[in-house]
Amino acid sequence: MKRSILDLKLKEPVFVTSPSLPKFEDYTKCLEQIWQSKHLTNDGPFLKKFELSLGQYLGVERISPFCNGAIALLVALQALRIQNCEVITTPFTFPATPHVLDWNGATPVFCDIDPKTLNIDASKIAPLITPRTRAILAVHVYGFPCAIEEIQAIADTYGLQVIYDAAHTFGAKYKGRALCDYGDIGMLSFHATKLFSTIEGGALVSHSDAVRQRIAYLRNFGIANADTVVGPGINGKMNEFEAAYGLLMLNQMDDEIRKRNALADRYRELLSGIAGITVFGGFEGLTPNDAYFPILIDAEKFGVGRNELFALLAECNVNTRKYFYPLCSHYPCYSALPSASAQLLPVAERVAEQVLCLPLFGTLPMETVDTISEIIKRIAEEHASKGQ
Repeated sequence: MKRSILDLKLKEPVFVTSPSLPKFEDYTKCLEQIWQSKHLTNDGPFLKKFELSLGQYLGVERISPFCNGAIALLVALQALRIQNCEVITTPFTFPATPHVLDWNGATPVFCDIDPKTLNIDASKIAPLITPRTRAILAVHVYGFPCAIEEIQAIADTYGLQVIYDAAHTFGAKYKGRALCDYGDIGMLSFHATKLFSTIEGGALVSHSDAVRQRIAYLRNFGIANADTVVGPGINGKMNEFEAAYGLLMLNQMDDEIRKRNALADRYRELLSGIAGITVFGGFEGLTPNDAYFPILIDAEKFGVGRNELFALLAECNVNTRKYFYPLCSHYPCYSALPSASAQLLPVAERVAEQVLCLPLFGTLPMETVDTISEIIKRIAEEHASKGQ
C-alpha cells in the first residue's frame, strides 16, 4: 500500500489550515498610524472602525469585538447571568465550550449529536432539562447550522436562553441571515486558524442595547466611567494591532470564501463515491463558508480506520486533524458527570472515532486537493484488492 501512495507524496507538507494574510505593506501603513497616535488599545480608532465595518460585513446590528473567542464566550454567559446552574451542550466541540461553563460555576450536561450535522441533537434536549437548567449552549460545528428553529422552540417552551458557539461560522448564512446572529448571543472566534482572523480575537453578537452595554462593562473590568465600576469584569478588549489586521482581512473574505467553496466542492466530487467515506454539504437554508472539510471513515467499509488513514496521509506530507477527538465528555474534569456516559452519547462516540478534517484554505492549490483525494482513493482500492 505504502509503495502505491508514496509516489503521490507532496513535495512540501500541507497542513489542515493556513492563515490568509493581508498585504504586508498595507499592514505596515496601519502600524505607522498606531505608532504615531500611541493609542495602542482601549477602544482606539482602529477598533471603532473595525467594529463598525465588521457589523456591516456580517449584517448584524450589535457586535462587540474581544481579545479572543474563549473570553468572549465566558462573558456571554456572565452577560446573561448563566451561573451556578446546568447548561445543556454538546460533547463534540473544542474544550473552550464546556470550560467556560465550569468557569461560571455551571455544570455541562452533555447531549448526543445529530449524525447528519454533527451538531447537538435537538430531539434529545428536552429529556435532559431539569429545574436547574438555565440555558442551551449549542455549537455550529464546522459552520454547519444547528437545528435553530427546533432549539429555539424548546428554549421558548422551557424558558431557557440560547447561546451559540458560532466560532466556525464567519461569513456563513442561514436563510439569508448571518449564522452567528441567532440565539440570545452568538460568539465568533478570530483565531489565526480560523477562516477570518485578527491573529487572536473574537466577538459577541447580541440583540438588545441593554445586553450590549452589559457586555461592554464586563469586557472592561466592569468600568462604566472614570469614577464608576458597576461590577466584577475582565479584560476582554481587542487591541489596535488586531483591529487593524482585521480591517484589512475583511477586504479579502469574499474571495477567500469563494475559493474555499470551490475546493470543498472538488473534494465532495472526488470523495463522495468512495465506500466508507462520508462527506458533508447541501444543508438546507445554508450559504456555506466551508471553514473546514471533515470526513467520516467507516473502517469496515473503507478498509482502514481513521487513525491508520491519518498516519498514511501524514507519510504523504498531508497533515490532517482529528477534529474533535477526544470528546469533551472524556476529559478527566467532566468524565464523572452522569451525562458523560458513553452509553448516552453513541453518535458522538462513533463520530469522534471516525472524523478527520482534510486541508482546506483559500491558497490551497486545486491540484493538491486532487492529489489528496487520489491518495485516499488509492488506499481504498489497495485494501479492496487485498480483500478479494
